[in-house]
Amino acid sequence: MAITVSIELNRDIEIPGPYDDVFDLLADVPRSASHFPKVDKLVDLGDNAYRWEMDKIGVDKHAIQSVYASQYSADREGGKITWTPVKGEGNGVVKGSWVLTSKDDNTTRAKFQTSAELTLPLPGLLKLAISPVIKHEFNSLVDTYMANLKKAF
Repeated sequence: MAITVSIELNRDIEIPGPYDDVFDLLADVPRSASHFPKVDKLVDLGDNAYRWEMDKIGVDKHAIQSVYASQYSADREGGKITWTPVKGEGNGVVKGSWVLTSKDDNTTRAKFQTSAELTLPLPGLLKLAISPVIKHEFNSLVDTYMANLKKAF
């Protein structure tokens, strides 16, 4: 038996760095991922696609792990970096985007949007209890990621 948890996140932040530097960091998936917490492995699948294997949460046979893959596309002129799901990889489907605009010479406004569906091997009865915990954890990871990106500049 499995449950599916859907998550949608939107963030709007200012990063204290010039547009080109911020774009270069975010478009370089391994470099950007190095600022994301609790990533166990980032596997290069080729063609700018990566499989994210997150740290396991829980203990022994009760541990769960989120694994998903996305293919990335970057449009410097349009200020957009997008990711779309790679089918058949892991237990998650994740898509989203960064939209960047230059606020001034040393500040970049970054809008982050992502949606995820995680399928976890848990009994359906646990969905009501576990969904808020998973959503809270995902929000916390993204908030830490945003703070780490700001610190990178």
